[in-house]
Order: sequence, then C-alpha cells, then structure tokens
Amino acid sequence: MWRRRVDPLPEAISLSIDGAEHTIRLVRNARARRYILRLPATGGDPVLTVPQRGTLETARDFAHRQRDWLARQLAGRPDPVPFADGGTVPFRGTPHAIVAGGGLRGLVRVCDGTPHPLLVVPGDAAHVGRKLTDWLRREARRDLEAAVSGHAERLGARVSGLTLRDTRSRWGSCSSTGRLSFSWRLVLAPPAILDYVAAHEVAHLREMNHGPRFWALCRELAPQTDTARDWLRREGARLHLYG
Repeated sequence: MWRRRVDPLPEAISLSIDGAEHTIRLVRNARARRYILRLPATGGDPVLTVPQRGTLETARDFAHRQRDWLARQLAGRPDPVPFADGGTVPFRGTPHAIVAGGGLRGLVRVCDGTPHPLLVVPGDAAHVGRKLTDWLRREARRDLEAAVSGHAERLGARVSGLTLRDTRSRWGSCSSTGRLSFSWRLVLAPPAILDYVAAHEVAHLREMNHGPRFWALCRELAPQTDTARDWLRREGARLHLYG
C-alpha cells in the first residue's frame, strides 16, 4: 500500500506576537491525533506537537491561529528568577536572600538576616550564579544521599549509584541496575518533599511499577507521600524558575 512520504520537520518555527518573534519547538508524535500547542510550566519555548502525518504548512497555520491564546499564556507566566546579588531563593523550603560576599573567600555561607536568612556567596557579584548553583547541587547531593541511605537501609535494598540532573519532566528515576537519579532542585523544596522523592525512587528498587504494592511501600517509607505529591503538583514547576 502506497503512503505519502512524510517530510522532516525543522526543530522550530518562528511566530510574531505583538511585534516580538517567539520560537516554537516542533515535536512529531506518532500517537498524536491532532496538533497541540502548549507552554511548559517549567519555562522554555512553546512546544507544538505534530501528528505523524502532519505537515510543516499545517503546523505554521495552527500556530498562527493560536497566537491570541499563546500571547495570554506568555503574559501570565511568571518571570525567571536569576541567582544574583539582592535576589531571593528558597533553600530547603525557606526564602533566603542572596548576598555577594565581595572579598570573602571559601564556600557559600548561611547567615542570619532580616526578614530572611542570607546566602552569602564569596567573590565578585558576576560569579554569584555559578557559585550558588554549584553549592546548591552539593547540598542537594548531601541531603539526597542521606535520605536514600536511610530508606534503602529500611528496605535492605542496594543502591548502585546516585546522579544529579536538572530534569524538567521528572523529579527522580530508578534504573533496572539500581542507579537513582534526581533533580538537584529538590533542595529548594521543603525537606519533606525531597524525602518523599527519595523514598519514591528507593521503593522502585523493590517494585518497578506504580501499582498498589508500590504505593503501599512508598507510604510506609514516607507517610507524607500524598501531601508531598500534592505540593509538587501545585508548586513544583516554580522550582524551575530559579537560576
């Protein structure tokens, strides 16, 4: 049976909204039955899903017809919050003010302050972003290693390794070899949230699914499972605005 050849799509197209050019990423999906335009809550460019037999011409037309909707969504999306002198970032769920330490040397320090505690970042203000990100990743690793170790010990399970990433689609994952991966941004959330995600992935060492036995095990390790899941649904996307 002859089928029409499907031409490859470019990675993105450009759409003009109120005089400004916006990049829209194109993603072909064999299971999609219609064109879908969405604006990721975690930031980044709009994404247009194209069906398997969809065309670039139709994708452009669909995006053009959705300009008003996209303009409203872009206007309502919170702005990113850079790691910069004078900014504020949540650390273990508590707002902290960022202060460039000037001539100070060494690691980032947590100090008392009003109305928020301070994160004093040594060195020039131009390097605050990089230094604070590196420090937060180290703190995230320390918190996650402790949480994972405790939960794994309760289960008598073996973890083969722990990796930190900056994933937007998931907070953690567990491979068939027992290697766990987490988003470093969990250190921005309250400790109970990080603890839940650690328990969730450790539970997968026993149940590589999301069936009833898995959730029972997860709640045994982390009684706050349900409230933590609700928190991530409501607040999780905001963690990706920082830095």
